[in-house]
Amino acid sequence: MVQKLRVPMGFAIAAAVLYLAEPTLVSILVGLPVAVFGALFRALAAGVIKKDSTLATSGVYALTRNPLYFGSSLLGTGFAIMSANEFAAALIIVPFGLVYPTVMLREEAHLCRLFPHEFPVYRAKVPRFFPHPTLRFPGSFSWAQYVSNREYNTLLGLIGAVAVLSAKCWLR
Repeated sequence: MVQKLRVPMGFAIAAAVLYLAEPTLVSILVGLPVAVFGALFRALAAGVIKKDSTLATSGVYALTRNPLYFGSSLLGTGFAIMSANEFAAALIIVPFGLVYPTVMLREEAHLCRLFPHEFPVYRAKVPRFFPHPTLRFPGSFSWAQYVSNREYNTLLGLIGAVAVLSAKCWLR
């Protein structure tokens, strides 16, 4: 149930955060690089993953089993910082902390059923959430896969939200 509601819930939370936000130039300058890095991490994951057809283990999937969620956490943290509003920040961080641990466990169980031989080996080598600290990992990014996964929507959302926060900052 929660897994199906997370996307619509995310849009409702985003709208509330943008409404409550009290961004400043400093909050935007500090939070934007965090959000951009999160969006980039998600993009690198989306250019690799072929959902339910093959087990993604290369690219950023060699660093963390959940690069999309790790990227989303950075993206959310960046927006929490840019909002410069404690309530708006809590609206981002608290639901993420409550929903995504369960989602990750369910997805791992699903992957274990789909890939009963490969997933346990992968799980033993790669951390669930926080990436291995390295700048070198096997690449396998595909622009076609990035587009197929429609990850450009994250980029468009990032640009739109930053535009709204910048306008709110400028109008203050």
